[in-house]
Amino acid sequence: MLCGRWRRCRRSPGEPTVSAQVAAPLALQPSPASPDGGTKRPGLRALKKMGLTEDEDIRAMLRGSRLRKIRSRTWHQERLYRLQEDCLSVWFQRRIPRAPSQHIFFVQHIEAVREGHQSEGLRRFGGAFAPARCLTIAFKGRRKNLDLAAATAEEAQRWVRGLAKLRARLEAMSQRERLDHWIHSYLHRADSNQDSKMSFKEIKSLLRMVNVDMNDMYAYRLFKECDHSNNERLEGAEIEEFLRRLLKRPELEEIFHRYSGEDHVLSASELQEFLEDQGEDGATLARAQQLIQAYELNETAKQHEMMTLDGFMMYLLSPEGAALDVAHTCVFQDMSQPLAHYFISSSHNTYLTDSQIGGPSSTEAYIRAFAQGCRCVELDCWEGPGGEPIIYHGHTLTSKILFRDVIQAVHDHAFTLSPYPVILSLENHCGLEQQTVMAHHLRSILGDMLVTQALDSQNPEELPSPEQLKGRVLVKGKKLPAARNEDGCILSDREDEEEEEEEAEEASEVAEQRRRAKQISPELSALAVYCCATHLRTLHTSPGSPQPCHVSSLSERKARKLIREAGNSFVRHNVQQLTRVYPLGLRMNSANYSPQEMWNSGCQLVALNFQTPGYEMDLNTGRFLINGQCGYVLKPACLRHLDTTFDPEYTGPPRTTLTVQVLTAQQLPKLNAEKPSSIVDPLVRVEIHGVPADCARKETDYVLNNGFNPCWGQTLQFQLCAPELVLVRFVVEDYDVTSPNDFVGQFTLPLNSLKQGYRHIHLLSKDGASLSPATLFVHIRIQNS
Repeated sequence: MLCGRWRRCRRSPGEPTVSAQVAAPLALQPSPASPDGGTKRPGLRALKKMGLTEDEDIRAMLRGSRLRKIRSRTWHQERLYRLQEDCLSVWFQRRIPRAPSQHIFFVQHIEAVREGHQSEGLRRFGGAFAPARCLTIAFKGRRKNLDLAAATAEEAQRWVRGLAKLRARLEAMSQRERLDHWIHSYLHRADSNQDSKMSFKEIKSLLRMVNVDMNDMYAYRLFKECDHSNNERLEGAEIEEFLRRLLKRPELEEIFHRYSGEDHVLSASELQEFLEDQGEDGATLARAQQLIQAYELNETAKQHEMMTLDGFMMYLLSPEGAALDVAHTCVFQDMSQPLAHYFISSSHNTYLTDSQIGGPSSTEAYIRAFAQGCRCVELDCWEGPGGEPIIYHGHTLTSKILFRDVIQAVHDHAFTLSPYPVILSLENHCGLEQQTVMAHHLRSILGDMLVTQALDSQNPEELPSPEQLKGRVLVKGKKLPAARNEDGCILSDREDEEEEEEEAEEASEVAEQRRRAKQISPELSALAVYCCATHLRTLHTSPGSPQPCHVSSLSERKARKLIREAGNSFVRHNVQQLTRVYPLGLRMNSANYSPQEMWNSGCQLVALNFQTPGYEMDLNTGRFLINGQCGYVLKPACLRHLDTTFDPEYTGPPRTTLTVQVLTAQQLPKLNAEKPSSIVDPLVRVEIHGVPADCARKETDYVLNNGFNPCWGQTLQFQLCAPELVLVRFVVEDYDVTSPNDFVGQFTLPLNSLKQGYRHIHLLSKDGASLSPATLFVHIRIQNS
């Protein structure tokens, strides 16, 4: 090692050491000074950082546009929309002024920007405006679409193009760039008189904005240490020095110096040593050199194959330094196994955007579900006026949408995120005539997408693989028996059948309606090829008895009963056949159940209310976060073998130890942006979701009044019996002594995709949106016995 270090430091007489050239911190380079000595305006700084200084579309958005917001046939209101100088948010006018945070939306929260009449709202209400003048901004989470009409087609195109450029650039920004951008946007807001100089009062305002309650004496001392001009104002390089001190990461510096030694730079061999200690696969010298070229900012260091502290921080904040294994973010699993061997992302009451009692139904709900990787959607089909079937939650006040419009949305959006098959789960309440109409719409709109016959005529009962079914749509519905009456026979494919068995007799009119709904038309029956809905009465445990193309739909109550009373038999059943589980009808507010207990027994189609955020949807997002977010995840081997002995209720002794050292957090969001004095008191909880023996939760102490850079240094340990099924959920909450803690952020992922070593966890909001630059910094250790 000494010889290596000598060779690395050898130099010509009078030449400064490489470490002297590159060891200075580079976290925030000083902004170019304006003629009056202040820093450049954040808007220009943001544009320059994004490489968009000369872009006419962005400059037009910064000037603002008067766009018409369209909400109904008669509600078309003109509003001013303007890109903020941070280039990360858009301000918009409201008829009644509200809190500042209610007048903006963030570019990172945009799911898609659609041109023309490409939303349900504009198709219904935008007829007065030419499609070329219209655009729709669709958001992640539950926020409603923004349907807009510009004065001209060119103005609409400026917003479409401009938002696309901003989203692309934001996606390409490193975590350090995002942090730099984030802090300067707050700096601009804290500069109350916009003179590009910061008084101590303005610095205190900045600290409160970024969620830190710093002692006045300490804050003033830090302020004065940077006030080299001694005029009680920070400007230019003084501001940047203050920010560098504020953003220091002592815990990262300590790790860096542990490996770098006295010269404060990492050689490629020292970086390799760090990678080996991290437990990285392929921790070679070549890999270390590759990381230096990718993340080192200083060209001199890069030329000498060395990494500075700043490059080290860039690496640890990158996707390669994150807790989620970057190799698992693309499709990496075997996609050639039968459908029954996969967990499949599934939605319940997909058409709803709110509760199942009086919430609106919308085709947009299907588009959002597909955007979240959902591969099995539900269609509750009822008799509609004019011979057209409709979709809604029957016998409730939910609004109604046309069946054909939903099928068109499937055609247009089902494969935008994932190429793997989509299953349409039909809950059929229609008579024979409108069922025939349904079959016609499915064939005419979906065309070749629709599976209408077995792919392998020699083995028509064998389930094909996701790979074989790429780009195809499957119908889950009742199948008429081979010897059937041409007029259709009495069958049922309705989910609520088993619940109804427990209810009293129904009124004669409703009973007649249900009798008619149990008739299956031959045209619709013919489309149930691989997903033939059947009522599960007994479990088949012998290898040859199940029929792979049969799909059972179970309420969460019935599924739990089977897990409890016939655990291994249910697991074996799910090796060969698909099982769909859905929430009890008693969940009037569209609440969800925990999907984990259903996955434990191998159920593939665990349907949740996608419109209802909560830990249940966090688990669903975490389960399908991997494998390219394609909506299909290969089940563990113990849930795929016909002779498996696995029973989720009886799993044997622990065989894996997970140790999580919670170190620090960075830039946690303020929960009350309108109240400057409101600072979070964060704590971290680590939850284990798996088989019953593994389920556990442990948490740290809370840190008082610091959401900016709280430090814990606490260790949480878990013993695991079935690690292949475990999901790990990291949760940050704001501690409250008198009421339940407030949610701050979370991140959930499978244990098998959790990387060991020092890792950053990039937090998500309640509805799954990024909270960048908010992170947790942890150390992970996984030991198998």
